[in-house]
Amino acid sequence: MDAVVFRKVRAIDPACGLDALVDVVVEGGRITRLGPEAAKGVEGERVWEVGREGAWLLPGLVDLHAHLREPGQEYKEDIASGLAAAAAGGFTDVCAMPNTSPVNDSPAVTELMLERARTVGGPRLHPLSAITVGQRGDALCDLRAQRDAGVIAMSDDGRCVTRSDVMMSALVAARDLDIPLVQHAEDHALTAGAVMHEGAVSARLGLRGWPRVAEDVIVARDLILASYTRSRYHLAHVSTRGAVELVREAKSRGLPVTCEVTPHHLLLTDAALLGYDPLCRVNPPLREDDDVAALRAGLADGTIDCIATDHAPHSASDKGYRSEATRASKEALLAAAPGMVGLELCLPLLLELAATGALPIARVIAALTSGPAGVVGMEGRGLYEGARADLVVLDADARRTVDRGALRSKSNNTPFEGREIRGRVIVTMVGGRVVFDESARAEKNR
Repeated sequence: MDAVVFRKVRAIDPACGLDALVDVVVEGGRITRLGPEAAKGVEGERVWEVGREGAWLLPGLVDLHAHLREPGQEYKEDIASGLAAAAAGGFTDVCAMPNTSPVNDSPAVTELMLERARTVGGPRLHPLSAITVGQRGDALCDLRAQRDAGVIAMSDDGRCVTRSDVMMSALVAARDLDIPLVQHAEDHALTAGAVMHEGAVSARLGLRGWPRVAEDVIVARDLILASYTRSRYHLAHVSTRGAVELVREAKSRGLPVTCEVTPHHLLLTDAALLGYDPLCRVNPPLREDDDVAALRAGLADGTIDCIATDHAPHSASDKGYRSEATRASKEALLAAAPGMVGLELCLPLLLELAATGALPIARVIAALTSGPAGVVGMEGRGLYEGARADLVVLDADARRTVDRGALRSKSNNTPFEGREIRGRVIVTMVGGRVVFDESARAEKNR
């Protein structure tokens, strides 16, 4: 059996308590040897002589929240381009939100997405089902049929399940099917016409503000219902200090509650919109300094379980402008679809943040690996002998500047253009299969 060998690499897996310079041997899709001299005498089909300071090997990253736009909006992204971007970002598993066109509210759409992913290869795709038919917030989908077709969770992401009777029924279904319900917490009656966080910056810009309580009131209600039903409840893209405190209190009572935070909510505040940049319009909106501090503290102490990209590709016209010269304007911001791409930039942006001391690097790694995997019950993963070989190797010391034009996604709507970041993915491996190899790509481009 041919082996794949990584020699002299710093292996880091907080879930296993591992941080050591080792060799790793992969055979038959599994890690068969791991240790300081594990590759001695092994002749592999492929051998990476890593052996340099800053080379890290991590468990494959898991993204619980991405929009791949297929079916229906393939001009923004499709499953092939989205999974290629994910592989370049170190992700081995990607959960695809159901707000496609048509909405993924039936096994036919789930099966189409899974078949497309099998055809293109790359990271594993895990579709989520809509909670309600057409994401209209009233009648539940056939969630059992969706679970049997391959979905791993349910969400009406982009729309909140605001009716308490529907939410109660959905939570009971989630409990009976033993899958998480992922809530987009937004009281739409409180956010109508809003484009950014309600605060001093929105007042200065003369824009309708989106209050924190629009998120907090939904989270509070949902936690009461989740306590009553004892269902697995997951809060998507938490953004407010109040929601973090509500989740912390619920966890202290032993409720099966989890939540995620995005890189942009950890890195940016509403001040980023002072120039009317539509690339900074996201849902939920960028908040204030004390919200960012609460999100970082919640991630550090485990209240927030994981980091998810909320990868949301849009074309320039979707973002309200036709050229870079007309991008930063009030008109563009008002017309902009919310969201930014994140699969390729997530890890390096967070490595740069951790390097400042704002977050422990072990928590960042856990929140991108074992944390999200645990939320949806993915197969046990990690860096140990016998584990499935879902791996990412990166040069953690590499410094580079974000170049929107170099992204593999079909869209490049990120506000981080020109920002210096840390880290470059070298290899991504899914079940022992190499799905991204930076050295091969560099050789091809010579």
